[in-house]
Amino acid sequence: MRLRPTVTMETRPLRLPLALLILPLLVIGAPTDESGTQDMTNPLSGCRRCCDSLDASGSAAEAGPSANGPHSMPYRMPEVRPYINITILKGDKGDQGEPGIPGKWGKEGPPGERGAQGPKGSKGQMGASGDPCKHQYAAFSVGRKKALHSSEGYQALIFDTVFVNLYSHFDMFKGKFYCYVAGLYFFSLNVHTWNFKETYMHVMRNDQEEVILYAQPSDRSIMQSQSLMLELRENDEVWVRLYKRERDNAIYSDDVDIYITFSGYLIKPSLE
Repeated sequence: MRLRPTVTMETRPLRLPLALLILPLLVIGAPTDESGTQDMTNPLSGCRRCCDSLDASGSAAEAGPSANGPHSMPYRMPEVRPYINITILKGDKGDQGEPGIPGKWGKEGPPGERGAQGPKGSKGQMGASGDPCKHQYAAFSVGRKKALHSSEGYQALIFDTVFVNLYSHFDMFKGKFYCYVAGLYFFSLNVHTWNFKETYMHVMRNDQEEVILYAQPSDRSIMQSQSLMLELRENDEVWVRLYKRERDNAIYSDDVDIYITFSGYLIKPSLE
């Protein structure tokens, strides 16, 4: 109990100097390097002589802290570059859109040079007959240069000269016109009679006699003709027949002039 006042008496003189040292630190704060540096640089940078110009002093004041101060440069922030993964954000493929409006045609280029002529090809085979319904025309006109005498049987009049044979409807080997276009036709037969001989002929449709061309025997030969109109069906045949009766039957001609002619043409096709 006696020692406690003794200790108190010895430590009381030391508390007062410690309190005086700690009080300025609490009020003012402990000095740092940055404050010291700022205190050193700011007065120097702000000082100038009266004889210095304003521009020099201003430039020196501006350049001074940034060039000479160790802590004048600010802290450089790191550059941030964002990266987006497009494959994650990519959606499903959409439907195909409608085609756009076509653009304008470009300018036509110049024609090219003509190429060399190729070799001549071989002649092709004869094609099949076309559709008769597509040919709405029919006409023929044939002649004969040789005279003809009748025989014991019927004899078809064959022609050796072609004036017109549209679409080859008249068969020159058989002396017959074949109807490929049904309709109304006109036919005409002209012959030259022989002196002192009879002329007896028929214009035939298929196997039926339609009209007769007749001339009695005479000492004079004359031109004789016959004409008619027939309404034909498809595949009908029209031809001239000569045959012998009691007397000799003949028609005259020579190798120079044509005295015998047979003609026909379509006037109007059928509506069917």
